[in-house]
Order: sequence, then C-alpha cells, then structure tokens
Amino acid sequence: MQEVRINKVPLTELEARLNSFRKIMDETSPDWELAVIISKINLYYFTGTMQDGMLLIPRDSEAVFWVRRSYERALYESPYPVIKPMNSYRDVDPIRLSSGTVYMETEKVTLSLYERLQKYFPFYKVKSLDKQIAYIRSVKSSYELELMKKSGKIHEKVLEKCVPEILEEGISEAELATRLYSILINEGHHGIARFGMFDTEAIIGNICFGENSMYPTYFNGPGGILGLNPAVPFMGSRERKLKKGDLVFIDIGCGYEGYHTDKTMIYMFREPLPDIAIETHNRCVSIQNEIASMLKPGNIPSEIYQHIMDSLEPEFLNNFMGYGKSSVRFLGHGIGLLIDETPVIALGFNEPLQENMTFALEPKKAIEGIGMVGIENTFIVTPQGGQNITGNSPGLVLVD
Repeated sequence: MQEVRINKVPLTELEARLNSFRKIMDETSPDWELAVIISKINLYYFTGTMQDGMLLIPRDSEAVFWVRRSYERALYESPYPVIKPMNSYRDVDPIRLSSGTVYMETEKVTLSLYERLQKYFPFYKVKSLDKQIAYIRSVKSSYELELMKKSGKIHEKVLEKCVPEILEEGISEAELATRLYSILINEGHHGIARFGMFDTEAIIGNICFGENSMYPTYFNGPGGILGLNPAVPFMGSRERKLKKGDLVFIDIGCGYEGYHTDKTMIYMFREPLPDIAIETHNRCVSIQNEIASMLKPGNIPSEIYQHIMDSLEPEFLNNFMGYGKSSVRFLGHGIGLLIDETPVIALGFNEPLQENMTFALEPKKAIEGIGMVGIENTFIVTPQGGQNITGNSPGLVLVD
C-alpha cells in the first residue's frame, strides 16, 4: 500500500496529555487503578489516531493502545509507544482489567458495550472520568492553539471575503451551503463539524435566509434552521431562495486537523435591514466584545454570564439567545476537538478560567419578521483578555 504523507501528533504532545491525565486522576480520584478510553475523539487526543480500539491506562504501569481496526493504520499514524492488535476483547490481557473499579467515559460508553466488557473482564464497578478528560482538554497546548489559529484563518477568509462574492439572487440555502462547503474544503477545512452533544449531527452548520434563522431546532444553540427536511434538519432548505432585502445568517464550524473554530456572520442582501435590526446587531457585537474583555485567567464563567445578563434590559432579553421558547442559557462555549466543549459561559460553571482555554462567544437576538442577528467568534483566554482568532469583522455586511 502506498504511503501518504500526514502530519502526526508529536510524541511529546501525547506524553504531556497522558501525564496531565494521570496527575488529575491522582488529585481527584486517589484510589484509581485503571482507566479505559474507548471514544474515538478521546482516543485521538491521547494516541494521535482515530481507530476502533481501547486505550488502557493503569495507574502504575505502561499504558497500552489495543486496536481492532485498523492496526496497520494506527502504527502508521501514531507515534504512541505501545500499540497492540486485537480481534476481540478476548485478546486483551485480562489482568489489566481485573481491577474492582474501572474509570470509563460514562457519557460515551453505552449500556450494551458496558455489558460486553463485563463479559470478558472481572471488574464490578465503573466510575466516570469524563470531567477529568474535559478539564485537561479545555486548556490548549501551543500545538493545539496553532491548529485552531489555522482553522480561524480559514474561517475568516471564507466568511468575510468569499461569501459576499457567491451570494446571488435566487440561490437556495442548500445550494449556498454546498458552495460554502466546497470552498472550505479547498481552503483546508478538515471536512466535518463535530459535536459532543448526544446524537447530534452536522455537516457544516446553519445556512439560513430571513426568518428561517429562527426556526425551532433540537440543537442547543440560539440560532434556528429549517434544514433539508424533517429527517435532516440542517444544511439549509432547497426551497428557500435568496431575494433582495433578505437577512443572510451563516453560523458554521470550521476545523483544521481535528481542531475547530466557530463563527457567525450576518449579511444584508442588496439593501439595508430595518434600523431595529441594525441597532440590535450592533448591541450584540458590543456584548461579544465585553465578554471577550473578561476572558482572563482567574475570572469565573458563571460570574461573567451573570454580569452580562444583569446589564441587559428586560425588553432586550426578549428573544435574546434564541426565539421564544428556543432561547438558550449561555453566552459562549468551550471549543476544541469538539464544537461544544466545557467550560461554558453560563451559570453553574464556577471554576476559574485558565490561560489558553478557548471559547466561542455568540450573543444573538431574534427579531420577528426579519431573522436572527448577532455575531460569533472564537477566542483564546489570555492575561489581556480574549484573543480573537476568527476575524474582527462586526458582520452585518451589505452585499450588493
């Protein structure tokens, strides 16, 4: 088989991640003996390859990555020091899973998989390691930040420069989405927008004209979308065509070699929107900038959220962060290997921010008869406040 040139995750990066995991497990779960990683995103984080297998991390001995498929690809893609093949769980050394208590990704491991593991290995109790992994993934290394910055550059170019050139009267939301996807891929986008939210799918994001940007959706975000059909409620509608005077709402994820950024841009097609829409949009941009100024190490996400919400008038809060009953109770979310990571700028997130955490901030507000206005960009937490890595356009671009 012909070898293909790829950029491998450095071994030093993988070693640092494993060391951080062991450290936080020692701090939070001093009785831990064994951790089992099965979900593909976390396997990629710790091994640098996304294969079907399981990573066993004993407390006091060497971690082993057991791979069912593809063992050959794992060896080629990953510099991980110990990779072993398995055809089934029978091939895994049972001594390694003989602990009474095993730590697993309880948000990812299904009941049937749990029962299958118990069939082959003599453990009797499972505890969660989801929060520990989420914590170490929330603080990005220099390597991770460089990948996110590359994603941000693609995002900035496509939404701020390319979109105004491809908007034309009569184009459908779905056709615009496919054109955007092609441009993103050609610019280096890794091809998918990944979410951690259970049973959530996305290809590119929300591409909407007018009030379709307020259409109710199962997705936990402030923007809405009609989508292709009830079975595929995303991408964009084939029937809704762009016409003069429309608001164009584009909220899409981008990614580079696994790491995402998130960005929303609003456009006015061929004529300005009513003053109320322009004023509301500009207010959302100011809110984004105020939140960004508070993205400093030591600040508390829940306090940032409460400060912003307390500063907004009851009238403005109507349809803020979603239309009607679809409003959400956050102002921004962590981002990285997934679009939706922790921490979140919301109540209940009381741990201090750390330098090099990354957030997508997205203050938005629905306006009846017009659509969803607002903005979203991705920021890095720094001592000087949030560093925007997806472009500084305030949006609401008039496209002739």
